Amino acid sequence: MSIKNITVIGCGRWGSFIAKHLFDLGFNVTLYGRENSPHMRAFLENGKNNLMTLPTGIHLSCNLKEAIDGLDVLIISIGSQGLRALCRELRAVGFERGTAVLCMKGLEVGTGKRLTTVVREELGDAVKAAVWLGPGHVQDFCAGIPNCMVIDSDCEDAKQALVTAFSSKLIRFYYGQDLIGNEIGAAAKNVIGIAAGLLDGIGLSPLKGALMSRGTREIARLIKALGGNELSAYGLCHLGDYEATVFSPHSHNRRFGEAFAKGEDFLDLAEGYYTVRALNTLSDITGTELPICRTIEDVLYHERPAKEALFGLFERSLKNEF
Repeated sequence: MSIKNITVIGCGRWGSFIAKHLFDLGFNVTLYGRENSPHMRAFLENGKNNLMTLPTGIHLSCNLKEAIDGLDVLIISIGSQGLRALCRELRAVGFERGTAVLCMKGLEVGTGKRLTTVVREELGDAVKAAVWLGPGHVQDFCAGIPNCMVIDSDCEDAKQALVTAFSSKLIRFYYGQDLIGNEIGAAAKNVIGIAAGLLDGIGLSPLKGALMSRGTREIARLIKALGGNELSAYGLCHLGDYEATVFSPHSHNRRFGEAFAKGEDFLDLAEGYYTVRALNTLSDITGTELPICRTIEDVLYHERPAKEALFGLFERSLKNEF
C-alpha cells in the first residue's frame, strides 16, 4: 500500500494539526471543511487558527468531490455523531474504496455501534477502516512535546502501512492488536474525563486515583463482554490517555465536567456527553455492570446532583477489588 496523497476531513484543531503534521512528513495533503465553517474561513482568509499557521502547500477545499479525488488515504476528524451522515455524503460523491482513518473517539448514540462499524455499514467492505487513537493534545504537539499513539485496523496491510508512514519523532505509533478494545477504550476515556472534571468541580480531585483504577476496570469488563481483549483498557487507548484526559488543562471533557458541576456555561458539548449513553446501551445489551458510567449519565441527563451521585458510588456493596 503506497501512500502519497492524503485528504483530511475536519478543519478543527485536531484535523488541522494532522494535516500540518502529515504535510511536514512529506505527503501531499488536502484539508477539507465546509464553506460555513468558521475554522475553514479562518484558514482561507488568514491561513492560521489560534494554535498554528498552515503551510502554504496544503490545499484547502470546500468541495467534497474534489477533495477525495486521487487520494490514497482519507483521514476523518469530526464529531462522532456526524460520521454516518458524512459517510453517506462520501458515498454520494464516489468514495467507495480506499482507506479511511478515523481520528476521533466515540460511539454512535442509540445503537452503541463502534465508528468502524458505521463506516463499514455505509461504505462497504471495499473501504478499509482504521483508527488513530491515544494520548496527546494539539497544544502539546505544537509545543514540540512528543507522545505515543496507536493505529489499529482489521486490515493488517493497511495498519502496517499507516504505522510505517505516519511515525515520526513527534508521534511514536504502536500497532494495535484489538480493534474492539481500542475503539471502546478510546471512547470511554472521554466519560472518565467528564467524571474527573465533576470531581474537580465539587472539590474532590484527590479521588481521581480511585476513578482511574475503577474506571479502567469497569471498561475492561465491557471490552471483554464485547469480544475484545480486556487488557486493551490498560493500553494507550484508555489508561494511557488518562493524563491527557483526567488532569490536563487542555482536556475538553474534563473542562466540560468541571463547568457542569459548577453550573457554568460551556460552549460545546464534549464527546463523552454522548458516549456515556452509548456505553450504557452496551451495558444493557451485554449485562455488564458500569457503575461509573451509570452515575455520570444520571448527573448529565437526569439532574442528579454531582456530589450526591459520586458519593453514591461509596454506598455500593463491598466487594473484592478484582
